[in-house]
Amino acid sequence: MKIAIVGTRGIPNRYGGFERFAEQISSRFADQGHQVTVYCRRAFVRPDDVYDRRVRRVIVPSLHQKHLDTWVSTFFAAVRVAFSDNDVVLLCNVANSPFAYIPRLFGKPVVLNVDGLDRKREKWKGLGAQVLHFCECMSSFSSTRLVTDAKAIHDYYLAKYGSESTVIGYGSEMPAADYSLNGFNLESGRYVLYVSRLEPENNPDLVLRSWRNVRSDWPLVVVGDNPYDHGYLERMKSLGDERVRFTGAIYGDGYWALQKHAGVFVFACEIGGVHPALIEAMAANNAVLYLDTPENAETAGDAGVKYVKSEEDLTAKLQSLLDDPAARQQLATRAKERADALYRWDVIAEKYEKLFEGLIQSKSEQLPGKSLQ
Repeated sequence: MKIAIVGTRGIPNRYGGFERFAEQISSRFADQGHQVTVYCRRAFVRPDDVYDRRVRRVIVPSLHQKHLDTWVSTFFAAVRVAFSDNDVVLLCNVANSPFAYIPRLFGKPVVLNVDGLDRKREKWKGLGAQVLHFCECMSSFSSTRLVTDAKAIHDYYLAKYGSESTVIGYGSEMPAADYSLNGFNLESGRYVLYVSRLEPENNPDLVLRSWRNVRSDWPLVVVGDNPYDHGYLERMKSLGDERVRFTGAIYGDGYWALQKHAGVFVFACEIGGVHPALIEAMAANNAVLYLDTPENAETAGDAGVKYVKSEEDLTAKLQSLLDDPAARQQLATRAKERADALYRWDVIAEKYEKLFEGLIQSKSEQLPGKSLQ
């Protein structure tokens, strides 16, 4: 098949979950002999990028501004892919749902991965939240097939819009390389790791305030950034004590080194479906603490310790894990086993392949307005 991936910032990953998804899923498709094209935003690619060269990149214009970047780049990508020879389009991000019609008008089936409920994020207020709500409504009928990455999101779309979706999770596997902590000045197994974009709905403030009350000489390593609100980033830094290390955003080998050698991984995101950082921590054989939401509980199950959204509960759960090496080891083993069973990238890619094959064989049902939900 000739597969186009549209709607991410591109490869290699320099931003977040959808970019990691595009990077990994495109390589798995290439492994199976498919011709894969990833449409990339100009601001996020460089001439000397290292990526899987079996995957073709098409660079489209972008506008590096929070409210318009996604729409501008995806519009140009959707137009280009409409006139391409691709057999199927994998469109990422609920905000891009209005553009699903463009390739469909030219007979190309579009699979839309909506991720979580983006309109609930703190950074989208007022008009931004209303626009995303509109996109969410459109996503229920604009694509050929809707994909949700968690049963909780599937059930939401079914209850609110009457839209059926195919549930396909996110993938994760710990790379085989022997990653070291050279350059980080950290001791293996003796630090707590938090990974996320530093935004209110990811609750870095909850983690930082709770950490103040934990009795330990371990460092708390905070990996992440906020490219659109540097003031928020500075406020988070002011909450940290001398044991907190802010690294900024880290990708590639450095990221996996930090995941592999962490003693405890604390996860605090409350909006979205399957979160990449959570299952990557599980795949990296980490003891996981996670905020108790339906999506997070669905992802981690009994392979992690859940806490409610309070400083007291998170402090107590962190302290308990730090004081109990045997419990940390037991949790890490369960997390690794769960990640290997449910979230391998080759399994995720195979599910998308079967979905694509079915749609290509059913082109008579691909007319806009006649969704295959």
